[in-house]
Amino acid sequence: MAQIKEILPKLAVWKFASCDGCQLSLLDCEDELLAITEIVQIANFPEASKVIIPGPYDISLVEGSITTEHDRERIQEVRKQSKVLITIGACATAGGIQALRNFADIEDYKQIVYARPEYISTLSSSTPISKHVKVDFELQGCPINKYQLLEVITSFVTGKKPSISSSSVCTECKKKGNICVTVAYGIPCLGPVTHAGCGAICPSYQRGCYGCYGPKETANPLALTRWWEKEFNTEAQSIKGLLRNFNCAADAFQEASKQYEQ
Repeated sequence: MAQIKEILPKLAVWKFASCDGCQLSLLDCEDELLAITEIVQIANFPEASKVIIPGPYDISLVEGSITTEHDRERIQEVRKQSKVLITIGACATAGGIQALRNFADIEDYKQIVYARPEYISTLSSSTPISKHVKVDFELQGCPINKYQLLEVITSFVTGKKPSISSSSVCTECKKKGNICVTVAYGIPCLGPVTHAGCGAICPSYQRGCYGCYGPKETANPLALTRWWEKEFNTEAQSIKGLLRNFNCAADAFQEASKQYEQ
């Protein structure tokens, strides 16, 4: 068995600035995780095991954004050790909720939050992994969909393109037979411009989508929010709050939100 394990592709999981939620999505696979261990060797995953097998690694999953100088240096080392580098979650793909600092003065935040701000060493911005190194695939979500993650891992092991839908949350609402919360109730919803993957959780409970899975391909959030203003008199502050959420630094959401700065 040990000899078989040695020839399996080596998988590593890395954490940067994040909440660990996307790593836990892998552990949540439970029975499916046992099947994954038949095709990859989990060589470096501190969240799950203290045993670390040295690289290089065939596949690296990276959670979290770059927020410190140390992170910026470390991601370069991770890239060097990784044949394939896959970013998972909103922090790694778009800077995460911590990217709200990008719209403000980080020194102001440090003074408000920390009793001894002089001890805090951080960058003025929170940026996705792709701003620093080459990324082979990005899996969006906050947290990610565990079944999408399994699809990505097995696809790279078998040498095929991951089959991840590029449609919007609206598609998931239609599949579930949901009534459109915007049309029926006038609730602002980012579903039309948000990447599918969550299963339309919020609209299923008559709440608007918060954009947890980030902008879909060719998203035009500004066109959507202008329509909210016209049809429902949605206030600019509310719109900015929705756009500056889990994926606030994603290009499409960030550019649209700037139109609502006072």
